[in-house]
Amino acid sequence: MNYEETLNYLYTRMPLYQKEGSKAYKPGLQNIEALDALCNAPHKQFKTIHVAGSNGKGSVSHTIAAILQSAGYKTGLYTSPHLTDFRERIRVNGEKIPHDYIINFTQQLKDEAEKISPSFFEWITELAFSYFASQNVDVAVIESGLGGRLDSTNIINPTLSIITNISLEHTYLLGDTYKAIATEKAGIIKKETPVVIGEWDDRYADVFIETAKRNNSQIEFAEKCMPITKHEFSENGTLKLWCNKYSELIFALGGTYQIKNASTILQSVEQLIKQGYKITEEHIRNGFAQVTKLTGLRGRWEIIQTSPTVICDTGHNVGGITYTAKQIASQKSGKLHIVFGMVNDKDTEGVVSLLPKDAIYYFTQPSNQRAMGAETISLIGESHNLKGKAFSSVKEAYINALSSANNEDTIYVGGSTFVVADLLEYLESI
Repeated sequence: MNYEETLNYLYTRMPLYQKEGSKAYKPGLQNIEALDALCNAPHKQFKTIHVAGSNGKGSVSHTIAAILQSAGYKTGLYTSPHLTDFRERIRVNGEKIPHDYIINFTQQLKDEAEKISPSFFEWITELAFSYFASQNVDVAVIESGLGGRLDSTNIINPTLSIITNISLEHTYLLGDTYKAIATEKAGIIKKETPVVIGEWDDRYADVFIETAKRNNSQIEFAEKCMPITKHEFSENGTLKLWCNKYSELIFALGGTYQIKNASTILQSVEQLIKQGYKITEEHIRNGFAQVTKLTGLRGRWEIIQTSPTVICDTGHNVGGITYTAKQIASQKSGKLHIVFGMVNDKDTEGVVSLLPKDAIYYFTQPSNQRAMGAETISLIGESHNLKGKAFSSVKEAYINALSSANNEDTIYVGGSTFVVADLLEYLESI
Protein backbone atom coordinates (compact mmCIF):
# COMPACT_ATOMS: atom_id res chain seq x y z
CA MET A 1 0.00 0.00 0.00
CA ASN A 2 1.09 3.57 -0.63
CA TYR A 3 0.32 6.38 1.81
CA GLU A 4 -3.09 7.28 0.38
CA GLU A 5 -4.13 3.63 0.30
CA THR A 6 -2.97 3.23 3.90
CA LEU A 7 -5.01 6.19 5.09
CA ASN A 8 -8.03 4.96 3.17
CA TYR A 9 -7.66 1.57 4.86
CA LEU A 10 -7.54 3.18 8.30
CA TYR A 11 -10.50 5.47 7.62
CA THR A 12 -12.70 2.75 6.14
CA ARG A 13 -11.81 -0.31 8.21
CA MET A 14 -11.68 1.28 11.67
CA PRO A 15 -14.51 3.23 13.34
CA LEU A 16 -13.64 6.94 13.32
CA TYR A 17 -15.29 9.19 15.92
CA GLN A 18 -14.74 12.31 13.82
CA LYS A 19 -17.07 10.88 11.19
CA GLU A 20 -19.33 8.44 12.98
CA GLY A 21 -19.68 9.92 16.46
CA SER A 22 -20.64 7.64 19.35
CA LYS A 23 -20.81 4.53 17.12
CA ALA A 24 -17.02 4.70 16.84
CA TYR A 25 -16.41 5.19 20.57
CA LYS A 26 -14.96 2.11 22.22
CA PRO A 27 -14.59 2.72 25.96
CA GLY A 28 -12.18 0.49 27.82
CA LEU A 29 -8.53 -0.45 27.59
CA GLN A 30 -8.78 -4.04 26.32
CA ASN A 31 -8.13 -3.21 22.66
CA ILE A 32 -5.23 -0.83 23.27
CA GLU A 33 -3.67 -3.31 25.72
CA ALA A 34 -3.88 -6.04 23.08
CA LEU A 35 -2.39 -3.76 20.43
CA ASP A 36 0.30 -2.66 22.85
CA ALA A 37 1.24 -6.27 23.53
CA LEU A 38 1.66 -6.84 19.77
CA CYS A 39 4.11 -3.92 19.70
CA ASN A 40 6.01 -4.92 22.87
CA ALA A 41 4.68 -2.07 25.02
CA PRO A 42 6.50 0.85 23.39
CA HIS A 43 4.93 3.42 25.75
CA LYS A 44 7.09 2.07 28.57
CA GLN A 45 10.27 3.17 26.78
CA PHE A 46 9.93 6.93 27.44
CA LYS A 47 8.55 9.35 29.99
CA THR A 48 5.08 10.75 29.45
CA ILE A 49 2.93 13.69 30.51
CA HIS A 50 -0.83 13.09 30.26
CA VAL A 51 -3.25 15.94 29.46
CA ALA A 52 -7.04 15.70 29.69
CA GLY A 53 -9.88 18.20 30.01
CA SER A 54 -12.85 19.65 28.19
CA ASN A 55 -11.19 22.75 26.72
CA GLY A 56 -7.63 23.90 26.25
CA LYS A 57 -5.87 20.55 26.35
CA GLY A 58 -4.52 21.03 22.82
CA SER A 59 -3.05 24.45 23.59
CA VAL A 60 -1.64 23.20 26.91
CA SER A 61 -0.12 20.10 25.32
CA HIS A 62 1.50 22.01 22.48
CA THR A 63 2.92 24.73 24.72
CA ILE A 64 4.40 22.29 27.24
CA ALA A 65 5.94 20.42 24.31
CA ALA A 66 7.37 23.71 22.99
CA ILE A 67 8.91 24.48 26.39
CA LEU A 68 10.45 21.00 26.62
CA GLN A 69 11.82 21.34 23.10
CA SER A 70 13.28 24.73 24.02
CA ALA A 71 14.99 23.06 26.99
CA GLY A 72 16.67 20.57 24.66
CA TYR A 73 14.51 17.51 25.31
CA LYS A 74 13.59 15.32 22.37
CA THR A 75 9.83 15.63 22.70
CA GLY A 76 6.98 13.58 21.30
CA LEU A 77 3.55 15.17 20.95
CA TYR A 78 0.31 13.27 20.39
CA THR A 79 -2.89 15.29 19.87
CA SER A 80 -6.21 15.06 18.05
CA PRO A 81 -8.01 15.74 15.85
CA HIS A 82 -5.91 17.05 12.97
CA LEU A 83 -6.88 20.02 10.82
CA THR A 84 -5.50 19.44 7.32
CA ASP A 85 -2.99 16.58 7.58
CA PHE A 86 -3.40 13.31 9.50
CA ARG A 87 0.29 13.47 10.42
CA GLU A 88 -0.30 16.59 12.56
CA ARG A 89 -1.43 14.22 15.32
CA ILE A 90 2.00 12.68 15.89
CA ARG A 91 5.13 14.83 16.05
CA VAL A 92 8.66 14.67 17.38
CA ASN A 93 10.24 18.07 18.05
CA GLY A 94 7.51 19.58 15.89
CA GLU A 95 8.19 17.36 12.87
CA LYS A 96 5.27 15.25 11.66
CA ILE A 97 5.51 11.47 11.57
CA PRO A 98 6.86 10.33 8.16
CA HIS A 99 4.56 8.75 5.58
CA ASP A 100 6.74 5.64 5.40
CA TYR A 101 6.44 4.92 9.11
CA ILE A 102 2.65 4.99 8.92
CA ILE A 103 2.67 2.69 5.87
CA ASN A 104 5.09 0.16 7.37
CA PHE A 105 3.39 0.11 10.78
CA THR A 106 0.02 -0.56 9.17
CA GLN A 107 1.26 -3.24 6.80
CA GLN A 108 3.11 -5.11 9.52
CA LEU A 109 0.25 -5.15 12.03
CA LYS A 110 -3.02 -4.96 10.14
CA ASP A 111 -3.67 -8.72 9.87
CA GLU A 112 -3.17 -9.32 13.59
CA ALA A 113 -4.87 -6.05 14.50
CA GLU A 114 -8.03 -6.95 12.58
CA LYS A 115 -8.56 -9.79 15.04
CA ILE A 116 -8.68 -7.16 17.80
CA SER A 117 -10.93 -4.80 15.81
CA PRO A 118 -9.56 -1.54 17.22
CA SER A 119 -11.09 1.86 16.68
CA PHE A 120 -9.27 4.44 14.58
CA PHE A 121 -8.21 6.30 17.74
CA GLU A 122 -6.91 3.14 19.41
CA TRP A 123 -4.86 2.35 16.32
CA ILE A 124 -3.26 5.76 16.01
CA THR A 125 -2.57 5.92 19.75
CA GLU A 126 -0.49 2.77 19.42
CA LEU A 127 1.07 4.16 16.24
CA ALA A 128 2.15 7.23 18.22
CA PHE A 129 3.62 5.16 21.07
CA SER A 130 5.51 2.98 18.61
CA TYR A 131 6.88 5.95 16.69
CA PHE A 132 8.00 7.79 19.81
CA ALA A 133 9.83 4.68 21.02
CA SER A 134 11.52 4.26 17.62
CA GLN A 135 12.73 7.85 17.83
CA ASN A 136 14.07 7.46 21.37
CA VAL A 137 12.21 10.52 22.64
CA ASP A 138 13.07 11.76 26.12
CA VAL A 139 9.46 12.56 26.93
CA ALA A 140 6.10 12.59 25.16
CA VAL A 141 3.14 14.86 25.85
CA ILE A 142 0.01 12.74 25.37
CA GLU A 143 -3.39 14.41 24.93
CA SER A 144 -6.31 12.20 25.86
CA GLY A 145 -9.23 11.71 23.53
CA LEU A 146 -12.71 11.47 25.07
CA GLY A 147 -12.88 11.41 28.83
CA GLY A 148 -9.83 9.89 30.45
CA ARG A 149 -10.59 6.87 32.60
CA LEU A 150 -11.48 4.60 29.67
CA ASP A 151 -9.55 6.50 27.00
CA SER A 152 -6.98 4.45 25.11
CA THR A 153 -4.19 6.85 26.10
CA ASN A 154 -4.76 5.86 29.73
CA ILE A 155 -2.47 2.84 29.61
CA ILE A 156 0.47 5.18 30.20
CA ASN A 157 1.98 5.81 33.63
CA PRO A 158 2.92 9.46 33.34
CA THR A 159 5.23 11.49 35.53
CA LEU A 160 2.58 14.23 35.58
CA SER A 161 -1.17 14.29 34.95
CA ILE A 162 -2.89 17.52 33.87
CA ILE A 163 -6.63 18.21 33.71
CA THR A 164 -7.42 21.61 32.23
CA ASN A 165 -11.10 22.09 33.12
CA ILE A 166 -14.56 20.55 32.90
CA SER A 167 -17.43 21.52 30.60
CA LEU A 168 -20.66 19.71 29.76
CA GLU A 169 -19.45 17.91 26.63
CA HIS A 170 -20.13 14.47 25.15
CA THR A 171 -22.77 14.04 27.86
CA TYR A 172 -24.29 11.03 26.09
CA LEU A 173 -20.98 9.22 26.62
CA LEU A 174 -19.41 10.76 29.73
CA GLY A 175 -22.41 11.67 31.87
CA ASP A 176 -24.71 14.65 32.08
CA THR A 177 -23.37 16.41 35.18
CA TYR A 178 -20.13 18.22 35.94
CA LYS A 179 -19.27 15.65 38.61
CA ALA A 180 -19.87 12.72 36.26
CA ILE A 181 -17.62 14.19 33.60
CA ALA A 182 -15.01 15.16 36.20
CA THR A 183 -15.00 11.56 37.41
CA GLU A 184 -14.18 10.34 33.90
CA LYS A 185 -11.39 12.93 33.49
CA ALA A 186 -10.06 12.12 36.98
CA GLY A 187 -9.40 8.60 35.74
CA ILE A 188 -6.01 9.74 34.45
CA ILE A 189 -4.81 10.46 38.00
CA LYS A 190 -2.34 7.70 38.84
CA LYS A 191 -0.94 6.44 42.13
CA GLU A 192 1.69 8.72 43.67
CA THR A 193 1.77 10.84 40.51
CA PRO A 194 1.35 14.63 40.81
CA VAL A 195 -1.69 16.14 39.14
CA VAL A 196 -2.28 19.75 38.11
CA ILE A 197 -5.91 20.87 37.70
CA GLY A 198 -6.27 24.03 35.66
CA GLU A 199 -9.36 25.60 37.20
CA TRP A 200 -10.99 25.51 40.61
CA ASP A 201 -14.73 24.99 40.37
CA ASP A 202 -16.91 24.22 43.39
CA ARG A 203 -19.13 22.03 41.22
CA TYR A 204 -16.47 19.37 40.81
CA ALA A 205 -13.25 20.23 42.68
CA ASP A 206 -13.99 17.63 45.37
CA VAL A 207 -13.96 14.87 42.72
CA PHE A 208 -10.33 15.64 41.90
CA ILE A 209 -9.33 16.14 45.53
CA GLU A 210 -10.82 12.82 46.63
CA THR A 211 -9.34 10.92 43.65
CA ALA A 212 -5.89 12.36 44.32
CA LYS A 213 -6.19 11.47 48.01
CA ARG A 214 -7.11 7.85 47.20
CA ASN A 215 -4.07 7.63 44.95
CA ASN A 216 -1.73 9.41 47.37
CA SER A 217 -1.08 11.94 44.61
CA GLN A 218 -0.11 15.55 45.14
CA ILE A 219 -2.75 17.87 43.66
CA GLU A 220 -2.47 21.54 42.73
CA PHE A 221 -5.04 23.90 41.25
CA ALA A 222 -3.18 26.11 38.81
CA GLU A 223 -5.36 29.22 38.99
CA LYS A 224 -4.79 29.28 42.78
CA CYS A 225 -1.06 28.49 42.68
CA MET A 226 -0.10 30.47 39.57
CA PRO A 227 -2.84 33.05 38.86
CA ILE A 228 -2.44 35.44 35.96
CA THR A 229 -2.64 38.87 37.57
CA LYS A 230 -2.60 41.04 34.44
CA HIS A 231 -2.87 40.63 30.69
CA GLU A 232 -2.74 42.71 27.54
CA PHE A 233 -3.51 41.95 23.89
CA SER A 234 -1.22 43.20 21.13
CA GLU A 235 -2.27 44.21 17.64
CA ASN A 236 -0.49 41.22 16.09
CA GLY A 237 -2.71 38.78 18.01
CA THR A 238 -0.32 37.78 20.78
CA LEU A 239 -1.03 37.92 24.50
CA LYS A 240 1.18 39.50 27.17
CA LEU A 241 0.86 38.01 30.66
CA TRP A 242 1.92 38.76 34.22
CA CYS A 243 1.81 36.35 37.17
CA ASN A 244 3.44 36.02 40.58
CA LYS A 245 6.63 34.62 39.05
CA TYR A 246 6.91 36.04 35.51
CA SER A 247 6.26 39.45 34.00
CA GLU A 248 5.53 40.37 30.38
CA LEU A 249 5.38 36.76 29.23
CA ILE A 250 4.58 36.79 25.50
CA PHE A 251 2.14 34.06 24.43
CA ALA A 252 1.80 33.45 20.69
CA LEU A 253 -1.76 32.18 21.24
CA GLY A 254 -3.97 35.23 21.59
CA GLY A 255 -7.39 33.96 22.64
CA THR A 256 -8.85 35.21 25.92
CA TYR A 257 -9.21 31.61 27.11
CA GLN A 258 -5.41 31.23 26.88
CA ILE A 259 -5.13 33.23 30.11
CA LYS A 260 -6.43 30.24 32.08
CA ASN A 261 -4.38 27.85 29.95
CA ALA A 262 -1.26 29.83 30.77
CA SER A 263 -1.78 29.24 34.52
CA THR A 264 -2.13 25.51 33.85
CA ILE A 265 1.01 25.42 31.72
CA LEU A 266 3.13 27.41 34.19
CA GLN A 267 2.10 25.35 37.21
CA SER A 268 2.70 22.14 35.24
CA VAL A 269 6.20 23.32 34.36
CA GLU A 270 6.82 24.04 38.05
CA GLN A 271 6.04 20.39 38.74
CA LEU A 272 8.35 19.22 35.95
CA ILE A 273 11.17 21.34 37.37
CA LYS A 274 10.61 19.71 40.78
CA GLN A 275 10.95 16.34 39.05
CA GLY A 276 14.39 17.30 37.76
CA TYR A 277 13.67 18.67 34.30
CA LYS A 278 16.26 21.33 33.45
CA ILE A 279 13.88 24.09 32.40
CA THR A 280 14.88 27.73 32.77
CA GLU A 281 12.91 30.97 32.48
CA GLU A 282 14.42 31.44 29.02
CA HIS A 283 13.05 28.04 27.92
CA ILE A 284 9.60 28.94 29.27
CA ARG A 285 9.55 32.31 27.53
CA ASN A 286 10.69 30.79 24.26
CA GLY A 287 8.10 28.00 24.43
CA PHE A 288 5.27 30.45 25.02
CA ALA A 289 6.42 32.87 22.33
CA GLN A 290 7.29 30.26 19.71
CA VAL A 291 4.68 27.54 20.30
CA THR A 292 3.15 27.77 16.83
CA LYS A 293 6.54 27.62 15.11
CA LEU A 294 7.92 24.86 17.32
CA THR A 295 4.88 22.56 17.25
CA GLY A 296 2.84 23.54 14.20
CA LEU A 297 -0.24 24.41 16.27
CA ARG A 298 -2.94 26.24 14.32
CA GLY A 299 -6.53 27.40 14.70
CA ARG A 300 -6.32 28.97 18.17
CA TRP A 301 -7.49 32.56 17.68
CA GLU A 302 -5.33 32.50 14.55
CA ILE A 303 -5.19 35.73 12.58
CA ILE A 304 -5.24 34.68 8.93
CA GLN A 305 -4.98 38.16 7.42
CA THR A 306 -5.67 41.83 8.01
CA SER A 307 -7.70 44.34 5.93
CA PRO A 308 -10.17 42.84 6.60
CA THR A 309 -9.05 40.99 9.70
CA VAL A 310 -9.79 37.25 9.44
CA ILE A 311 -9.64 35.17 12.61
CA CYS A 312 -10.33 31.46 13.03
CA ASP A 313 -10.69 29.49 16.24
CA THR A 314 -11.51 25.86 17.05
CA GLY A 315 -13.66 26.58 20.13
CA HIS A 316 -16.71 24.36 19.79
CA ASN A 317 -18.61 23.97 23.06
CA VAL A 318 -20.20 26.25 25.65
CA GLY A 319 -17.06 26.24 27.80
CA GLY A 320 -14.86 27.40 24.93
CA ILE A 321 -17.31 29.72 23.19
CA THR A 322 -18.09 31.56 26.44
CA TYR A 323 -14.66 33.20 26.23
CA THR A 324 -14.42 33.38 22.47
CA ALA A 325 -17.80 35.09 22.00
CA LYS A 326 -16.81 37.92 24.33
CA GLN A 327 -13.56 38.39 22.45
CA ILE A 328 -15.34 38.35 19.08
CA ALA A 329 -17.76 41.01 20.30
CA SER A 330 -14.88 43.18 21.54
CA GLN A 331 -13.47 43.72 18.04
CA LYS A 332 -13.54 47.49 17.85
CA SER A 333 -13.34 48.46 14.20
CA GLY A 334 -15.88 48.04 11.39
CA LYS A 335 -18.60 45.41 11.10
CA LEU A 336 -18.40 41.87 12.39
CA HIS A 337 -18.95 38.98 9.98
CA ILE A 338 -19.21 35.46 11.44
CA VAL A 339 -18.83 32.25 9.43
CA PHE A 340 -20.29 29.64 11.74
CA GLY A 341 -21.04 25.92 11.73
CA MET A 342 -21.20 23.04 14.21
CA VAL A 343 -21.45 19.27 14.39
CA ASN A 344 -24.68 17.68 15.52
CA ASP A 345 -23.59 16.23 18.89
CA LYS A 346 -22.85 19.57 20.58
CA ASP A 347 -25.05 21.86 22.65
CA THR A 348 -25.94 24.01 19.66
CA GLU A 349 -28.61 26.03 21.45
CA GLY A 350 -26.24 26.77 24.31
CA VAL A 351 -23.40 27.84 22.01
CA VAL A 352 -25.54 29.93 19.65
CA SER A 353 -27.14 31.76 22.58
CA LEU A 354 -23.70 33.14 23.47
CA LEU A 355 -22.93 34.65 20.06
CA PRO A 356 -23.06 38.44 19.50
CA LYS A 357 -26.34 39.76 18.10
CA ASP A 358 -24.86 42.67 16.12
CA ALA A 359 -23.00 40.57 13.53
CA ILE A 360 -23.73 39.41 9.99
CA TYR A 361 -23.87 35.60 9.95
CA TYR A 362 -22.86 33.13 7.25
CA PHE A 363 -24.20 29.84 8.61
CA THR A 364 -22.52 26.82 7.10
CA GLN A 365 -21.65 23.16 7.55
CA PRO A 366 -18.25 21.45 7.60
CA SER A 367 -17.46 18.56 5.27
CA ASN A 368 -17.99 15.97 7.98
CA GLN A 369 -20.60 13.24 8.41
CA ARG A 370 -21.52 14.65 11.82
CA ALA A 371 -22.06 18.18 10.49
CA MET A 372 -25.25 19.99 11.38
CA GLY A 373 -26.93 21.23 8.20
CA ALA A 374 -26.45 24.89 7.36
CA GLU A 375 -30.19 25.49 7.11
CA THR A 376 -30.76 23.88 10.51
CA ILE A 377 -28.19 25.98 12.32
CA SER A 378 -29.44 29.05 10.46
CA LEU A 379 -32.91 28.46 11.91
CA ILE A 380 -31.43 28.05 15.39
CA GLY A 381 -29.53 31.30 14.87
CA GLU A 382 -32.71 33.03 13.74
CA SER A 383 -34.48 31.89 16.92
CA HIS A 384 -31.75 33.71 18.86
CA ASN A 385 -32.10 36.88 16.74
CA LEU A 386 -28.96 36.26 14.71
CA LYS A 387 -29.27 37.63 11.18
CA GLY A 388 -27.68 35.93 8.20
CA LYS A 389 -27.87 33.39 5.39
CA ALA A 390 -27.08 29.69 5.00
CA PHE A 391 -24.28 28.38 2.77
CA SER A 392 -23.67 24.74 1.89
CA SER A 393 -19.90 24.81 2.42
CA VAL A 394 -17.34 26.66 4.50
CA LYS A 395 -15.60 27.77 1.31
CA GLU A 396 -18.79 29.35 -0.06
CA ALA A 397 -19.61 31.01 3.26
CA TYR A 398 -16.10 32.40 3.65
CA ILE A 399 -15.93 33.73 0.08
CA ASN A 400 -19.26 35.51 0.60
CA ALA A 401 -18.09 36.99 3.90
CA LEU A 402 -14.84 38.16 2.32
CA SER A 403 -16.63 39.80 -0.60
CA SER A 404 -19.07 41.55 1.77
CA ALA A 405 -16.49 42.85 4.22
CA ASN A 406 -14.70 46.20 4.06
CA ASN A 407 -11.02 46.52 4.95
CA GLU A 408 -11.80 47.72 8.47
CA ASP A 409 -14.19 44.82 9.19
CA THR A 410 -13.53 41.58 11.06
CA ILE A 411 -14.41 38.07 9.84
CA TYR A 412 -14.51 35.30 12.43
CA VAL A 413 -14.61 31.64 11.31
CA GLY A 414 -15.45 28.98 13.89
CA GLY A 415 -17.96 26.88 15.81
CA SER A 416 -16.19 23.62 15.11
CA THR A 417 -12.69 22.24 14.61
CA PHE A 418 -13.96 20.94 11.27
CA VAL A 419 -15.12 24.38 10.11
CA VAL A 420 -11.60 25.68 10.76
CA ALA A 421 -10.12 22.63 9.02
CA ASP A 422 -12.22 23.29 5.91
CA LEU A 423 -11.16 26.95 5.91
CA LEU A 424 -7.46 26.10 6.18
CA GLU A 425 -7.74 23.45 3.47
CA TYR A 426 -9.36 25.98 1.16
CA LEU A 427 -6.72 28.62 1.91
CA GLU A 428 -3.93 26.11 1.25
CA SER A 429 -5.49 25.28 -2.13
CA ILE A 430 -5.44 28.84 -3.51
